[in-house]
Amino acid sequence: MTRHIDMTDKIRPTESDVLMIIDVQRDFCAGGALAVPEGDDIVPVVNRLARSFENAILTQDWHPADHRSFASRHKGKKPFDEVQMPYGAQTLWPDHCRQGTPGAEFHSDLDVPGAQLVVRKGFRRDIDSYSAFFENDRTTSTGLSGYLRTRGLTRVFVAGLATDFCVRYSAIDARKEGFDVVLVEDACRGLDQGGSLNAAMTAMNEAGVRLVSSSIFT
Repeated sequence: MTRHIDMTDKIRPTESDVLMIIDVQRDFCAGGALAVPEGDDIVPVVNRLARSFENAILTQDWHPADHRSFASRHKGKKPFDEVQMPYGAQTLWPDHCRQGTPGAEFHSDLDVPGAQLVVRKGFRRDIDSYSAFFENDRTTSTGLSGYLRTRGLTRVFVAGLATDFCVRYSAIDARKEGFDVVLVEDACRGLDQGGSLNAAMTAMNEAGVRLVSSSIFT
């Protein structure tokens, strides 16, 4: 059973809470190279959430032009095919969020003026990075856990794109790193490739990630 926080309660974020906003970038929104269906719809929700939090961080996909996760780098392959990399299975993607391109920029309407950190991921050519905490080899750290601990941040609220990939892995890794994790469900959208969204929700639930709606924040 999915673990929801009682919706009759209201949440007032404290100084030990942080809003982690995953990859709200132009390439993941309408017209982008890897657009998430209804991805734009979360932007006003995220903006409202951000006003409730003293602490916020952003993540940003930041790929070199020849990144090995791009289908264009694999002869005879197309986006969403799967290949084996030294670190395991890898979904291939359209070229997206290339460093310094408009598609890598944050959505133009995203308004999080109090954001204190931007975590760039996927910048190593030969390894993809879904999680804000680890590369896809599951061992190379981004350093985010240490940052959160040093600042005394213990509860992570997660929003962003896409639920079934970067949101999923970031939320689960945050739990593995010992943080209390809450997914703001209506502040996320998924790609849902071959049942990936249901699989993601199941995996997050099993990891102890709790679910809320943005409507319960004060």
